[in-house]
Amino acid sequence: MPWATGAGNVSRLWGCAVVREVEQRGLYFEEFEVGTRYRHRPGRTVTEADNVLFTTLTMNTQSLHLDAAFAATQEPFGQRLVNSMFTLATIVGLSVAQLTEGTLVANLGFSEIAFPQPLFIGDTLYASTVVLSKRESASRPGEGIVSLEHVGRNQHDVVVARATRATLVRRQP
Repeated sequence: MPWATGAGNVSRLWGCAVVREVEQRGLYFEEFEVGTRYRHRPGRTVTEADNVLFTTLTMNTQSLHLDAAFAATQEPFGQRLVNSMFTLATIVGLSVAQLTEGTLVANLGFSEIAFPQPLFIGDTLYASTVVLSKRESASRPGEGIVSLEHVGRNQHDVVVARATRATLVRRQP
């Protein structure tokens, strides 16, 4: 067994003393700094299965997402488009581990969403988030409102999605 507990509850893995333990979590309200950009990695390469599953789970029957033969005849892209709601969900999802894991109370809403360029099957989606503003909640002590701008770019650094989101985040205990 590679794990052993020594004196004073110091865990050892392969004979190395654990001197510090870090648990993955998002940022507390106080840790958000307006104007900071977070680059979320790794990116996510979108597969045909991702697009078909998301599109059918959400009952979106748009042929531009599902029918390769039809989409090939449609200008200006001539191929299937990745469902834009998948793109939005993914750029927000890519931010969770770094920003809101375990510290988010609620999403309060999206005020602006845009898809300036399409995302295609096989593209890799990268996301970044800028902290736009923050304020303490007047009605919920121990929580604050943080506004975020999420931006999704493909592997060519082309912006494919942008969304502004208001979140309710816990303050430090």
